[in-house]
Amino acid sequence: MIYRTYGNTGVELSAIGFGGMRFPKPNDIEKSAELLLYAHEKGINYFDTAPYYCGDKSEEIFGHAFKQLPRESFRVSTKCMVADGKEFRRSLERSLQKLGVDKIDFMNIWGLKSVEAWRARKKEGAFLELVKARDEGLVDRVVFSTHLGHEEAESIFEEDVFEGVTLGYNAINFPFREQTVRSAGRHGLGVVTMNPLAGGLIPQHAKRFDFIRSADDPDVVSAALRFILSNPAVTCALIGFSSKVEIDQAVTVVEHFAPLSAMHCEEMKAQITDKFEGLCTGCGYCLPCPQNLQIPRLMDAYNMKILQNSNPQNIVGRLKFQWGLTPVAAAGCTACGKCEKACTQHLPIVERLEEIQALQ
Repeated sequence: MIYRTYGNTGVELSAIGFGGMRFPKPNDIEKSAELLLYAHEKGINYFDTAPYYCGDKSEEIFGHAFKQLPRESFRVSTKCMVADGKEFRRSLERSLQKLGVDKIDFMNIWGLKSVEAWRARKKEGAFLELVKARDEGLVDRVVFSTHLGHEEAESIFEEDVFEGVTLGYNAINFPFREQTVRSAGRHGLGVVTMNPLAGGLIPQHAKRFDFIRSADDPDVVSAALRFILSNPAVTCALIGFSSKVEIDQAVTVVEHFAPLSAMHCEEMKAQITDKFEGLCTGCGYCLPCPQNLQIPRLMDAYNMKILQNSNPQNIVGRLKFQWGLTPVAAAGCTACGKCEKACTQHLPIVERLEEIQALQ
């Protein structure tokens, strides 16, 4: 395993992190905890979870595994998205209890969707409670997670109140995220990347994404992880593991790691820009929808039109087999435009919802 220093903190994290949102059977606490213990055996020391992951079982699973590990051998990250200070404190204390630790190593202000949301976390007390918890020794590092565009993220970096950031970054969206990742590195922040396989799009369309492989990459999953770790600003690539096989595959990438050439990355960028312009990356910042539409799932299905020869019927298949939905799920849109204003990629969401609905 490769270990990298998290920003200016001096903390060493494994280059691969364990994300706790994809346990196949989360109600089986014992069996799920075995995955964490196996990852730990393989050298992974960064474990990321959150309240309500996996039907609110994830933190409990982590806590069960942590009881079996020396405390100094792992780092745990969890999150809270409420703005109210008292609610934030209650959530923090609940996480400490479920995780079975006396300190959370990385506590995230979770899911900043806008600069206004960040202002609300400060005004309503959440950030103040986080700082107080750090002063009390209940939290070690004050960090945040986001999918903000570069300029908004940069404005938060410049406040110099965080030690690190978790953000979406992968071989599909990097033309839009690269600047943010590098900026975080320049500000001395640790960078943990999430969604490394673009919500499964890369392995599910391996032939289509084969261009991301270099000559010595055995498959697109390995290539996608290698790409992320080739960015020197990235501390850790976070993966939502659901099997030991997936852990072994990721660890193998690290064991044989060599950075991609700058030329290869530029070639990838050109092909992505030309071939996949307009793909939804699933960040979820289009939510909440006033009409309660499941926009990220609908946009994920629309990706199939882009990825699979422009056939609209592929949208129907994705809705049915991935999400258990039909095109009627897009009905009810009032074209208020709230989702499009929040979309960090400026996608024509309303137009796409109309097109999906027409497939009924």
